[in-house]
Amino acid sequence: MKRQEFYADVFGTKALFITGLVIMPALLFNPSTEFRALQFLFFWFLAWLSGKKINPFPVIFVVFGIVVFNLIVPYGRILFSVGAFKITQGALVAGINRAVTFEALVMLSKVSVRSGIKLPGAFGELLGESLRIFSIIVSRKHRITAKNVIADIDSLMMELSCEDTGVAAVQEVRTKPLGYTILAVVSVVSWLPWIWA
Repeated sequence: MKRQEFYADVFGTKALFITGLVIMPALLFNPSTEFRALQFLFFWFLAWLSGKKINPFPVIFVVFGIVVFNLIVPYGRILFSVGAFKITQGALVAGINRAVTFEALVMLSKVSVRSGIKLPGAFGELLGESLRIFSIIVSRKHRITAKNVIADIDSLMMELSCEDTGVAAVQEVRTKPLGYTILAVVSVVSWLPWIWA
C-alpha cells in the first residue's frame, strides 16, 4: 500500500486535526532552538510519510530569508562583521529559532490538516471550506506560470468560483485502531524534546 493510501485509509480528519493541536504547544513552548530544529525535522519526516511532496528549496529559501531578516537588527555578542553589517549571536539564534518554528508549523499543518475537516459552528464551517478550497488550489498549482502569475491566479480563481466545492463530495474517514496508536506514539515523541529541553 502506498504512503498516501495508508494515510488516507488509517487516519480520520478529526483525529489528525486534534493530534496537531496537541502537538503544537510542544513546539511553541520549547525553549531550546536545537530541539525545535529536531521537531522540525521530525514533522518533515511525518509529512513525507503521509505522502506529501515537499520541495526542499522553498523551505531553505524561507529559512534563509527569516534568518537574514532577523540579522538586520543586531543584538548580543558580535560573532563577525561583513563590512558595516554585524552578525550577532542573539539575532542569529533568534532568527534560526523563528525560522525552524515557522517551517515546523508548516510541516505539522501538512500532516494534521486535511481539506475534508468538519468543525462545529459557523467558524468551523468557514475554516473547513477555506481549507477545502486551498487544497484544490494547491492541487492545481502547476497551472500557475512565472510569465503570467497574476493572470493565471485570476483564471484559476474564476474557475473555482464556477465550480461546486461544497462538502457533498467529502467522504468522512474513521480513524482505525492502528491510526490511534500511531497518533498517540507521534504525540509522545513530539513532546520528548520539550521535556528534555
